[in-house]
Amino acid sequence: MTRQPDKPAHINVAHTTKPQESPADLILVGRFGAPHGVRGEIRVKSFTADPLAIARYGDLCNRNNPRRFRFLNARYIKDDMLVARISGIDNRDSAETLVNKDIFVNRSQLPPPEQDEFYLTDLIGLEARLKNGEHFGRVLNVVNFGAGDILEIDVGAVESRMVPFSKAAVPEVEIAAKYIVVEPPVEIDGEA
Repeated sequence: MTRQPDKPAHINVAHTTKPQESPADLILVGRFGAPHGVRGEIRVKSFTADPLAIARYGDLCNRNNPRRFRFLNARYIKDDMLVARISGIDNRDSAETLVNKDIFVNRSQLPPPEQDEFYLTDLIGLEARLKNGEHFGRVLNVVNFGAGDILEIDVGAVESRMVPFSKAAVPEVEIAAKYIVVEPPVEIDGEA
C-alpha cells in the first residue's frame, strides 16, 4: 500500500481482517463469492491492487485446512470482482463449497513492499504513538468503506478510533520497530 500526501492510501495487497489462526507468512488476497453458472466458475473478490494478479500467484490456500487452490483463468466482472475457474472445481456444487472462503497466498510468493508501501496485515498489532511519543493505542484493523483505507485503533476506551491511513494522519510507519506515529484528525460532533 502506498500512502500519498493528504490522500487515502491505495491498496497494494490488502485484507480487511488479520486472520487470527493463520501463520504470519499468509496474506489474505481475496474471498470466494457465489458460483457463476453451472460449469464450476465462481465469483472472486480480489483484494490486490491489480485484481487479476490473484490468478498469477500460483498455489493459494485457505486458513482452516491445507486445501490448495490454483486459478486456471479469471476475468473481470467489475471493479475488484472477478469470475474464475479453479482447478478441480468443475460444477456448481463444487463451486458452492468455496462460497465465502478466504483466499491466502504465502508471503514468499509476493514481492517485498517498496519504500512507503506496506502489506496491511503488517500494520495490525502495531503500537500507535502520538507525534510526541506518547502511547495512543494499538492498530486493531484496517478497513475501507470506499473512500480510502482507515486504521481502527484501540485506544482503551469503549469505542476504537478511526484514523485515515494517509501521510497527513500517519506520517511515520516503522514496521521493524512495531509502531506508527499518528496525528488523529480533530473530531467534529454533528448537530443533534
